[in-house]
Amino acid sequence: MTSVPPPQVWLSIRAVHARELIRFLVDVVGFSETAVFGEGDVVDHAQLDWPLGGGVMLGSVRDNSDAWPQSPGQSAAYVVTDDADALFARVVASGAEILKSLQDTDHGGRDFTFRDPEGNLWSFGTYRGEPKKD
Repeated sequence: MTSVPPPQVWLSIRAVHARELIRFLVDVVGFSETAVFGEGDVVDHAQLDWPLGGGVMLGSVRDNSDAWPQSPGQSAAYVVTDDADALFARVVASGAEILKSLQDTDHGGRDFTFRDPEGNLWSFGTYRGEPKKD
């Protein structure tokens, strides 16, 4: 019997300073740098994997001929983490703008929200969503 991989969601981001954003997301937040293609300051495509599945696909801002035009700093995501407290401490230490401090939620999670160096909004927390109804 073949195992079916868990479903994954991939956030797509365009960045003015893509290589700096990659460093922040890897070194501070904890994504794994799986692939980065491009030369110099230009990132044609990067894949950053999240330990619990899914991740981020990102690249440098393109000209008007881009088939997927997206303005930098306009993305937002909620990402599940097993240790919101440790991640919060790393993000605070990095100097990132905290929009919502670490707190327990009324739906049973523990989360926080911040803005990355490009302006994207990130919420990380322990809430994994409600079980699917069959």
